[in-house]
Amino acid sequence: MKATGTAGVFGLAGCAAPTNTDPSETAEGTGTATAAQQSASLPQAAKPEVVDVTDQGNQVTLRAVTSSLPVHPGDAMGGPVELPRVWAWQADDRAPSVPGPIIRTTEGEDVEVTLDNTDATMPHTVHFHGVRKTWENDGVPTTTGITVMPGEEHTYEIPANVPGTHLYHCHYQTNRHVEMGMYGILRVDPEGYEPADREYFLSVRDWDSRLPRQMAGEDVEYDPRNRRPDIFTINGKSAPRTLHPEHGSPLIVSEGDDVRLHFVNAGYMSHPLHIHNHRFQVTAKDGGRIPEAARHDQDIVNVAPAERYAIDFTADSDPGIYLMHCHKVNHVMNGNYYPGGMLTGLVYESVMDSDIFAQLMEYAGYEG
Repeated sequence: MKATGTAGVFGLAGCAAPTNTDPSETAEGTGTATAAQQSASLPQAAKPEVVDVTDQGNQVTLRAVTSSLPVHPGDAMGGPVELPRVWAWQADDRAPSVPGPIIRTTEGEDVEVTLDNTDATMPHTVHFHGVRKTWENDGVPTTTGITVMPGEEHTYEIPANVPGTHLYHCHYQTNRHVEMGMYGILRVDPEGYEPADREYFLSVRDWDSRLPRQMAGEDVEYDPRNRRPDIFTINGKSAPRTLHPEHGSPLIVSEGDDVRLHFVNAGYMSHPLHIHNHRFQVTAKDGGRIPEAARHDQDIVNVAPAERYAIDFTADSDPGIYLMHCHKVNHVMNGNYYPGGMLTGLVYESVMDSDIFAQLMEYAGYEG
């Protein structure tokens, strides 16, 4: 059954003036203590997993799960940093995550993405960038007339006809639902795709923590027209948690590896992403291949909101630990503490038993 939102398309699809809170998502009472209590009772959103849907009949089910996001739960380097309430995407029976799962398929396939809203308390939709699809599968409630209401489910038919790395997100009251964590990556491998030795997907994001805190019951004012980003993440984590080999996204390489990174900007601000001591080439943008004649060596690429870049390079530097970070230096902070935020590391395996790496892991809260 198609979900239509029978109370009226324009009233329910996000065109009406949004309220500050959703009644079902607001804690009773206000104050920091209430927010902390709310956060402790919620499941923690994990880092995103790759879901190869070709292994499951090109079908996947997405659910929105109210969670907390431990951006950097430790005390070191400006921590702890936490978003007490987010709306995470859950793929099938996997853990909910922010960003959502990396849905991966191959060019030429048709993917069925079922938005299961049967246990939800608010409407949602899913909109996919990049691929060309029918009008009714565009995921925008105001123009398609399809809103997936609480208690309903809806299946989107998404053809994998544009190879590349793409963004998906909820398009219901987009300014709030994306701010609350409802975004992820769709990856379409081209026919005959040759993977690199090491491949990583990195979603960067700037957050105004007032909305997640408000939704958790804290007495704060949030104005979507006057955002004040104060948390900066890579795959939902800030440094030093980004360096954690299990919960973060360190770029672990061996000498001589061909490395491919997929950058996705799911935030509101542009982020010039820089890798220390390695030159790379941009090989794809927004699902379009960059001709070899147009490529050149560089060490920084500016990624605007919703843009996607693939970069390729060889791990041919002196083996060590090198930073990868946004070069807007105030984005590499946790509050007033530097460094933190939108920063991770390119780590050669041969130095992972060094004292300096052990110190980094201690900062990241890693034991063992």
